[in-house]
Amino acid sequence: MAEQSTQATAAAAGRIAIGGDLPVNRMGFGAMRLTGQGVWGEHPDRAECQRVLRRALELGINLIDTADSYGPEVSERLIAETLYPYPDDLVIATKGGLVRPGPGQWVPNGRPDHLRQACEGSLKRLRVDEIDVYQFHRPDPKVPFEESIGALVQLKDEGKIRHIGLSNVDTGQLARAQRLTPIVSVQNRYSLSDRTSEPVLVACSAQDLPFIPWNPLEIGELTRAGGPVREIADRVGATPGQVALAWLLHHSPVMLLIPGTSKVAHLEENVAAAELELAPSDLKELDQVAQED
Repeated sequence: MAEQSTQATAAAAGRIAIGGDLPVNRMGFGAMRLTGQGVWGEHPDRAECQRVLRRALELGINLIDTADSYGPEVSERLIAETLYPYPDDLVIATKGGLVRPGPGQWVPNGRPDHLRQACEGSLKRLRVDEIDVYQFHRPDPKVPFEESIGALVQLKDEGKIRHIGLSNVDTGQLARAQRLTPIVSVQNRYSLSDRTSEPVLVACSAQDLPFIPWNPLEIGELTRAGGPVREIADRVGATPGQVALAWLLHHSPVMLLIPGTSKVAHLEENVAAAELELAPSDLKELDQVAQED
């Protein structure tokens, strides 16, 4: 771990505005891991999860990303129980559109009635009257995409959603959604070693639209990486995971990170990546990682 980890704050990552009116630091927190194995049920160390949430705010994190499907419902409840009443500058983004038959199982459900039920459930669990950013978790191949987005537009018109975001979409779906309503963010799988969503990132960059990479450390694989990632980490006095996160911040000014964890020490390590300076030669070397893999 870099020596400065406990002193680093999320502000070092710079800021970006979601929807033009919700300024946040580009180092946020993803709350999926505050649940049990398989993202199912309660985490075995609930107290440590609560410490993580409180420490996140102390470290300057002012964006927490969650979903009704995390637990399910566990993550949202824990956030409210731990942090409510929320600080004025805290943005909570949640999602709807996936149902959970069991541990490790994720099934799309984009029916308008389900999305309404999911949103209203999130409002109650988070103890808010309006959700800052509500993201459509994943398009449902059984439901016309425009019907799903239309349901969110209606909820926004009713004052239950402030801004609408998308997750797990391609450039075509982004454009289709934008014909119906303003979209304020896109959350897709993306990391140093998995850049299949690069076209979506390019589209977001062209529009100054926040791009939120999920699984930025490839479920820990990049924290154990060897090769150039490990070599650069050793050279700059950081961990491979910190190098991977720092590369993401450098890769695009619209990148908005939400690395998740259930340990305070790991949270502090992730936030320290915001202060990590990588030389142009290091960045160039890291740019080649995905091609080599």
